[in-house]
Amino acid sequence: MDFPSKLIENAVEELAKLPGVGRKTALRLALHLLKEQTEDTFSLAEALVKMRTDVKHCKQCHNISDTEVCSICSNPLRDKSLICVVSDIRDVIAIENTSQYKGLYHVLGGVISPIEGVGPSDLNIESLLERLPKSEVKELLLAISPTMEGDTTAFYLTRKLRDHQVRITTIARGVPVGGELEYTDEVTLGRSIVERTVYGKV
Repeated sequence: MDFPSKLIENAVEELAKLPGVGRKTALRLALHLLKEQTEDTFSLAEALVKMRTDVKHCKQCHNISDTEVCSICSNPLRDKSLICVVSDIRDVIAIENTSQYKGLYHVLGGVISPIEGVGPSDLNIESLLERLPKSEVKELLLAISPTMEGDTTAFYLTRKLRDHQVRITTIARGVPVGGELEYTDEVTLGRSIVERTVYGKV
């Protein structure tokens, strides 16, 4: 791809590094920014720089935050007896968007994956274990994706937590609402049958 400007080419190269953005999309974005008001482009650049330099990680749960302790951990209305353990910050956002969960969180920062060289020491597991004796936590909800790596991580956590007086639960797994049984994979369908509930139960 030939560019009429080295500056445009540099911008395209940087934009193309974003996930899901190819070179053609990157070029469209660069040209769009070039057409926008100068102030708008500067505002975008400033917002990205401030995000990169000023965003913190909560010292309690490792969620992203503007302060040392995030708004969830510092909220007195949250249920401090319940911690939802997730692998990624995006999981916190997804669960919060349901408006169904009122407890706290703990972000592991990934899952155990020997193939990718990620072990337990690379995750925020020790800080989770340190939180328990200092808090009023009675239940840990493991909301980790049901992949091989996710199940390995959940199994490791249950082994590490067995000496703590805390109830360990996991999110339900089953056929999604609106899903057709014939298109559901065997593992999910099998778990739905094993973990069946009383009809009409809310």
